[in-house]
Amino acid sequence: MINFLYHYFDQSTGPFRNLSDLEPEVAEHVLDEIRIQKKGFASRRSKDYLSIRRSLELKARELFILKGGKPIRRFPHYMTVGECPWLLDWFEKGEMLRIPTTEFDPHTISFTYGDLFPTMRYQDGKIYRNQVYTLNEIYQVIREFGLPQEWNCEGKKGPERYIEVQVWDDKPITAWLLH
Repeated sequence: MINFLYHYFDQSTGPFRNLSDLEPEVAEHVLDEIRIQKKGFASRRSKDYLSIRRSLELKARELFILKGGKPIRRFPHYMTVGECPWLLDWFEKGEMLRIPTTEFDPHTISFTYGDLFPTMRYQDGKIYRNQVYTLNEIYQVIREFGLPQEWNCEGKKGPERYIEVQVWDDKPITAWLLH
């Protein structure tokens, strides 16, 4: 049973700030500023990061819809299944939110076994590559493979370090968007 979903963010910007929500030119400008200031993990992202990200998000959305998902947002917010304290290090002043899974409509959350980028881009034959899972499906995947942060917390056994949650609705996170 997944009781909570976790969101990691920088205290200076607040939770659920999403580059994909911005117009492409504005998002590029924001990411350039992050690179110049060398602020956390995002400062190391490639020049084509945003275009790749948007295409992967659209692919994940389409796959989710094919499985009966009902996304409301065009692009998702991101969370994890289980705690990943090392994600705090991705930010200058990292913070974490923990939200009960019961706050989310299962038709508006999808899951990838690992971060969306490697899940959709690595070609190593693992069955969870290029897959998006529903809440019911992710339970079977966890039974079969476990939580990546338990068997690969340092990332030495591949790119899977957590199960990512794509949140396709603002409603369950509205209270945190206002801060």
